[in-house]
Amino acid sequence: MSQNFKLYSQYYDLLYRDKAYQAEADYLHQLIKQYRPESVEVLELGSGTGKHAHLLAKLGYHTLGLERSAEMVDIANQTQTENVAFKVADITDFEINRSFDVALSLFHVISYLTDNDSLINTFKNVYRHLNQGGLFIFDVWHSAAVNFQVPEKRSKTLQDEHIHVTRHAEPVIDREQNIVEVNYEITVEDLKSGQKTTFGENHPMRHFSKPEIELLAYATGFEVLHAEEFLSKAPSSVETWGVCYILRKK
Repeated sequence: MSQNFKLYSQYYDLLYRDKAYQAEADYLHQLIKQYRPESVEVLELGSGTGKHAHLLAKLGYHTLGLERSAEMVDIANQTQTENVAFKVADITDFEINRSFDVALSLFHVISYLTDNDSLINTFKNVYRHLNQGGLFIFDVWHSAAVNFQVPEKRSKTLQDEHIHVTRHAEPVIDREQNIVEVNYEITVEDLKSGQKTTFGENHPMRHFSKPEIELLAYATGFEVLHAEEFLSKAPSSVETWGVCYILRKK
């Protein structure tokens, strides 16, 4: 996934500046307080540019963010917040000499794990790094919604004082493998020089059914405590694109 984000990371925060990071951090805080209120130590898999990690630190958590893209980690480290650290690591194969109360994986990072070996290795790694009774909270694309709504072409345009970014997304659906391959074309214009740069990226995303997650949890030593629509807390349905799962280490 690091190659996918090599150029993309430069424009990541602009493309997602309208994302409700504070609301999401508050939502995660509520989940943690509900299911394991004594938790302090948090491991975040796929921490991106560190927005969630920094906000969680302000809520009292000690957060370590893992991100495969060194470019993302560089951006995350530009913001100094107490009790936050970032490490370049592959979430399917990492070793940290400490344990955590909670592991998080947000913004559909788990959906980037499109093969079963990667999924199982990641869940086993999380299990090994959690304290007894620790939580694994993550969100994924929901199969019922993907099959009902069917992904469509989308475009997004944003601008700040330095650059103008246009992103076109075209999905290719592999129903046999439960994968949606999102092909991005991104054009970045430097507003000072007028120079334009266009590049493409491919993001294969796997979607999951509830029984699939339940089986994966069972196979790796977790129990599923709850599942709901991410952020809204509504029950999942064919209208629910992203489902949040709360797992506990047995």
